[in-house]
Amino acid sequence: MDDVGRTAVVRFRCEDLMNSMTGYGRGEATNGDVSVVVELKSVNNRFRDVNVRMPREYIMLESRIVTAVKASVARGRVDVYIRRSATESNQTVHADPVLAERYLVAVRAVAHRLQLSADSVQIDAILSQPGVLSLREVEADALGEWEVVETALQAAIDELIRMRRTEGDALRADLLGHLVSLERKHIEVTKQASGLVERLHQRLQDRLNRLLSDRFDSARVAQEAAVLADKADVSEELARLVSHFSQFRTALESEEPTGRRLEFLVQEMNREVNTLGSKSAEHPVSAAVVDMKSVLERVREQAANVE
Repeated sequence: MDDVGRTAVVRFRCEDLMNSMTGYGRGEATNGDVSVVVELKSVNNRFRDVNVRMPREYIMLESRIVTAVKASVARGRVDVYIRRSATESNQTVHADPVLAERYLVAVRAVAHRLQLSADSVQIDAILSQPGVLSLREVEADALGEWEVVETALQAAIDELIRMRRTEGDALRADLLGHLVSLERKHIEVTKQASGLVERLHQRLQDRLNRLLSDRFDSARVAQEAAVLADKADVSEELARLVSHFSQFRTALESEEPTGRRLEFLVQEMNREVNTLGSKSAEHPVSAAVVDMKSVLERVREQAANVE
């Protein structure tokens, strides 16, 4: 990596705050000869992807630009748009004497055909014809203009990060609110599940006694009822959910990019809640599980926006 690229990495460090993956930033700069406008647009993506659209003259600067953006963005797709325009001081006047002569020959031919004098033709009339005089930009010096590009890029990145951070703060608040809702539902399920195994065991034993009392002894009936009741035990799922909630809260308070961690934890919580739903036959527990699934769906959608 060259010195400029290394400087970019140091200058454009990622902010240690929760960021959204969506944002926009714009920056512009000039050195008197050229003006550069840089626009950045970032959207959700599982990975980090930087795409640069720029003038052909800046192709050799692409790696520096990508390095600078990656140093500020840990995750998401970022589209970079760069426009370059030369100021008047960086343009030269080009004359096309061959074209001017052709115009003059044509004027004289018309004058001769109409039997008019061609001596009255003024030079400014010829020079004002299209293409005789034109402005041309001085050939671009990509390395010489890097400082201008870097300044505009820095301004665009700063604005992008501010927007991503603002949205990230809102996401954090929403996710914390959803986490509190999940914890409350967890408490409700825990209360409802208290004694669930014992109640289910008793109901199963009573039912088996009624159906099979003539063919099986009471000890065998009690054993079968106990096995079936154990399969409905949700204590392990509830305990794992407590662990997932704790890890989720820690991730929300982390100073590192945690989007992938949050998405993983949402998957794990969904797995436990689905198991709760399949094991829970009692209506109060089932209703609470449905509510938890609804909250987790909103959490999943929002976690997908976190860097």
